[in-house]
Amino acid sequence: MMWFSKKNRVDEVAKQLAHSPDLMCRRIQCKGKTVDVLFLSNLINHDQLQQNVLAFIHDQEDVSLKQLARCLPIGAVRVCETEKEMASYIRDGWACIYIEGETRGLAVNIAEKVERSLEKAETESLVLGPKMSFTESIDTNIHILRQNVTDTKLVTEKMTIGMRNSLEVRVVYIEDIADEENVQTVKQRLSELHIDEVTDSSVLAQLLDDHAYTIFPQYLLTELPDRLAYSLMKGRIGIFVDRSPTVIICPTTFFSFFETTEDIYLRWTMSIVLRAIRMLGIFASIFLSPLYVAVITYHYEVIPSALLLTIGESRSRVPFPPVIEALLLEFMIELLREAGARLPTKVGQTMGIVGGIVLGQAAVDAGFTSNVLIIIVALSALGSFTAPSYEMGATIRILRFPIILLAALLGLVGILIGVSMLLIHLLKLTSLGRPYLSPVYPFRFSDMKYALIRLPQKFYSERPKTNRPQNTRRFSWREAMKRKDLDE
Repeated sequence: MMWFSKKNRVDEVAKQLAHSPDLMCRRIQCKGKTVDVLFLSNLINHDQLQQNVLAFIHDQEDVSLKQLARCLPIGAVRVCETEKEMASYIRDGWACIYIEGETRGLAVNIAEKVERSLEKAETESLVLGPKMSFTESIDTNIHILRQNVTDTKLVTEKMTIGMRNSLEVRVVYIEDIADEENVQTVKQRLSELHIDEVTDSSVLAQLLDDHAYTIFPQYLLTELPDRLAYSLMKGRIGIFVDRSPTVIICPTTFFSFFETTEDIYLRWTMSIVLRAIRMLGIFASIFLSPLYVAVITYHYEVIPSALLLTIGESRSRVPFPPVIEALLLEFMIELLREAGARLPTKVGQTMGIVGGIVLGQAAVDAGFTSNVLIIIVALSALGSFTAPSYEMGATIRILRFPIILLAALLGLVGILIGVSMLLIHLLKLTSLGRPYLSPVYPFRFSDMKYALIRLPQKFYSERPKTNRPQNTRRFSWREAMKRKDLDE
């Protein structure tokens, strides 16, 4: 082992790596030639270095770049043209070999990958279906995907983003299904990213957004391999980011954020009911608190007399107007949710349950709020958690606050204004250039079964036209029934 002192190619590589103290060089004298093997000691597998690189080179009769590139017992071998390219491979855990007299170098992959084992998905829990989730290793994730998608037309294109902290990105799609225009749009947007680093797939999704100033997510993030496989078969595109356990799916629609793969695994009748409950929960989460504020402030005459007496008695000790009361409770719920998410798991669960009960009861006893509003806010909070997507759930919780303020200013008219502004905004949004509210706008009746309802499998013989797939046919139900009749 030695340190660099001479102005040679090895020293130039060391300069590219800022003469890092963990940069090592093993020099071998073999058949009258000097061979330098450079690596970062804390990134490589030392057994592979000793057995498959150093010992192999020492035993060779002919030491040349072509010979080593052809015979080294390493899975991944690359030829490097410049010192900068060699330094880039070394930073990724590769070892670079420079042979005296050669104009190029050789990089071999002996990286020691640090990754967690395969576990259950945490943000997308399922009752039925596969439970395995992606990990932070892009190689492992591609391996999992290939186990779920065995189609020979599966394409995985490699790209690199980040000018200082480079990161590997894989664009995956089914070649004869995905729309070529969508694929080219994704690759163009990735190639145009001139940024120092991208830390996670969620950050990359924001950089690829069609509309940067909206609160609605435009790309779906998932950690479930089966959901990605299902989306690819519908003509969508997936984007893997190294060191990120989530995958970007695009293009997506507003209704995609309320679907789960569990809708496919359950009977269609049960899926319809659960999807309806999910959508009702979302609407309740957005509009229950604003409706309470509007009705109590301006339209109390629409409340039945018996219920009005109950509400009046409950609010008799509350010194605040309904809007302050609602905002206070909503803010308290958000504080409890944020505290529970940031604390350790067991402590967070206890904090959420005990804190909600204690603070709610104390607020009623102290006269800060009414029992009726406690129930309404609790239902609103539960409704927001029915969204399968964490990002969409957070968006729904944020939407409540401006609509509550509009309800306090103009009553039911303010809520209608808020709904109208929200619909106009959604109609203007796109995801990868495709309409965000499809298939409602533009209206496609044949695609409604993929968005709002769930039908028996025989009605899903064609892929959704929203994604503009090249191959629209999934199967022919009539031909399948004919074959069945012939077999019988």
